[in-house]
Amino acid sequence: MNYAEFVEVVARRAGVPSEKAEAVSRATLETLTDRVTAGQASNIAGQLPRELRQHLHKTTTAIGSQNAESFALNQFVERVARRAGVDVPMADAGMRAVLSTIGEAVSKDELEDLVSQLPKEFWEIIQTGAGVEVRPRSA
Repeated sequence: MNYAEFVEVVARRAGVPSEKAEAVSRATLETLTDRVTAGQASNIAGQLPRELRQHLHKTTTAIGSQNAESFALNQFVERVARRAGVDVPMADAGMRAVLSTIGEAVSKDELEDLVSQLPKEFWEIIQTGAGVEVRPRSA
């Protein structure tokens, strides 16, 4: 999937214009990077269009860690809204569209690795929207 296709799929799923789909895609990927480990963010980035990869680079936090933060889905949506400069309903629809599109764009193995780092409420979004059955890998 190339960048234009990714954005078009997100826009259609979220019911938003392409420019909003781009902003929400960037914000969702940046927020996803907060929620997963640096290695997982890098692995996902490698399977997405080049234009999206920069938004999945984990930066070092104030305490020097590149670990995943633990926060709930509603907090995820609030962060997306702030980063994208959109309201919460648009951020929610966009985030769901982006996660679903990631579910189609990456390999099944990478998708299983991703959902293993996320609570069930996240992987249910990916599975439902992308039309794939995905379960976290067992440790």
